Amino acid sequence: MLVDLPARGGARPRTTPSNPHTQLDQQPEDDRPRRLLEERLAQLPGVVWRPSMISVPGARALTLPEDAAQGPPEAFMIGTEFAHLHPAPDHSLHLVLPPDLASRVIETGWAEHHPVARRGLITSGAVMIYAPRDEEEAELVAQIVTAAFEYATNAPA
Repeated sequence: MLVDLPARGGARPRTTPSNPHTQLDQQPEDDRPRRLLEERLAQLPGVVWRPSMISVPGARALTLPEDAAQGPPEAFMIGTEFAHLHPAPDHSLHLVLPPDLASRVIETGWAEHHPVARRGLITSGAVMIYAPRDEEEAELVAQIVTAAFEYATNAPA
């Protein structure tokens, strides 16, 4: 799990207030941060990449096999989908974290609650992680997604 989470530099990006929940500015200048993030996430054991069942067209979901050991039902957005990456030009992600960790990620400026979570209709652990703007941020976002994976797989923290 995340031990040391530095504050994200700068102001929070602008986002839409409702679905589809998208990031409107502060995207990376090129796709290097996204490629690095995807390389890191490809190393998560047993994760199956699929088209998202609940996001915009082109969103790539991180899912678990149906027969894999799984964490609590609230660790997933739908089925076994615990995270998804939005396509360009957005580049943000949605995922589910344990609520206390989600609060910490929000407080440090890396995320905001999903609008549906703000209304109390889904777990308060459902957040948007802002698009990594450079390779250093991509590494940190990979750690956040890994925490969502650990929650989804019920891995020890």
